[in-house]
Amino acid sequence: MTHLSITTPYSRSGTGKKQKVEAMFDNIAPSYDFLNHFLSLGIDKWWRRKAIGILQEEKPKIVLDVATGTGDFAIEALKLKPDSVKGIDLSKEMLDIGRKKIKKINAEKVIELMHGDAEKINFENDFFDAITIGFGVRNFENLSKGLTEIYRVLKKNGTLVILEFSTPAKFPVRQVYHFYFHHILPFMGKIISKDKSAYSYLPESVETFPSGENFIKLLNEAGFLNTKCALLTFGIASLYTGKK
Repeated sequence: MTHLSITTPYSRSGTGKKQKVEAMFDNIAPSYDFLNHFLSLGIDKWWRRKAIGILQEEKPKIVLDVATGTGDFAIEALKLKPDSVKGIDLSKEMLDIGRKKIKKINAEKVIELMHGDAEKINFENDFFDAITIGFGVRNFENLSKGLTEIYRVLKKNGTLVILEFSTPAKFPVRQVYHFYFHHILPFMGKIISKDKSAYSYLPESVETFPSGENFIKLLNEAGFLNTKCALLTFGIASLYTGKK
């Protein structure tokens, strides 16, 4: 069994990681989309397109987006022409913003965003054809429990696609990335979102996350087969896939 260290935002708070993550995203929700695209120089949009492209041939009809936030991944999933996309997230403020975006593009009949916990998904076994997670697994309180729950609600032969930040290994990208993540990002995040802790938590959570082969082991332990990891943009992000 792979052992994990837990990094949390608002470390001085006495609540659990789940409650802290919910509070953090509620706080930064109004500026989240702008900061996401601005601080990633828009590359996050390309990452999502690439992730959804993996599912194109499978043509999933029922899709679940875990840790959906403001719904960007759920909206990107519309390119698959699904019958239904469900998005779950702990942050009600993020979900409210996502619903407004979905209403603006008249996608309410296909996409439904719901308050929900990745470690206790309110759907029956073998329900979804595909499941996506964009930059959310490192926020799980119990990563193994969350992955096992995701496995439970995925249909046999269904596909899991996960995007997550990772740490580049090669010079000079690693050094530039480290400076940006530890100095520029928290500074800009504090100015725009007024929440310094949230954007300090991001690099800390990325560095303690069991990426690469360590995360593949966790996927395998949860039951997933044909697990793979592909590095994106010099290893700044990783794209994980697995089958049930």
